[in-house]
Amino acid sequence: MDTIYRGDISTRSGRRNAWIDALFIDHAILRLGWTNFAAVKPGALYRSNHPVPFRLAQFTREAGLRTLINLRGQCRNGSDALSRDAANRFHLDFHDMALDSRGAPQRDRILRLAEIYRTMQRPALIHCKSGADRAGIAAALFILTEGGTVAAARTQLTWRFGHIRHSNTGILDAFLDLYEREGEGRKPFLAWVAEDYDQTALRTAYDATSTAGIPRRIARFLNDHLLARE
Repeated sequence: MDTIYRGDISTRSGRRNAWIDALFIDHAILRLGWTNFAAVKPGALYRSNHPVPFRLAQFTREAGLRTLINLRGQCRNGSDALSRDAANRFHLDFHDMALDSRGAPQRDRILRLAEIYRTMQRPALIHCKSGADRAGIAAALFILTEGGTVAAARTQLTWRFGHIRHSNTGILDAFLDLYEREGEGRKPFLAWVAEDYDQTALRTAYDATSTAGIPRRIARFLNDHLLARE
């Protein structure tokens, strides 16, 4: 079951339904106390798991947020409805920018996210569900689009945020490795993405080298089943 949300929070019963769906179907009950919040670049970009409304209010007040970027896309569940409503109430610009945690980063989405970063009102908050993988690669992309190094970008995809490189989400690390080998120091990141990056080749190469050993099977079980990551 992905959602029990009925699509309306304009009534008391509808809002209660959205909260029940968020807390118990989308696992927001785990996010009431744990936020995975961190600064990517203070005053410019922050990251977290999917914030419940009172956490978004806290982040907006403390960090001065002006923009919210939803990396889950339009998932049409209670968490989604509540955060859109909260962003509207807190006068935040809202962007849907769906990313994939287990696929090779897509060229058009990288370039679209880079354009959001270029034009958005700062500071902004990026969030996915757990704040581990999609938030990690989006934060890494911000660092690279700002002229940072791959080494700095890698700090956004670590155990500290719950990212498990040896699971299927390791393709995000492989993307950074690829740019480091092929482009870093020779071509600006966005020019490399637009002109040289081949997401199909990355997927093929990653699949060929990610044979299922015991550590990888354990990591995949932990990430995909025990933690129930999207």
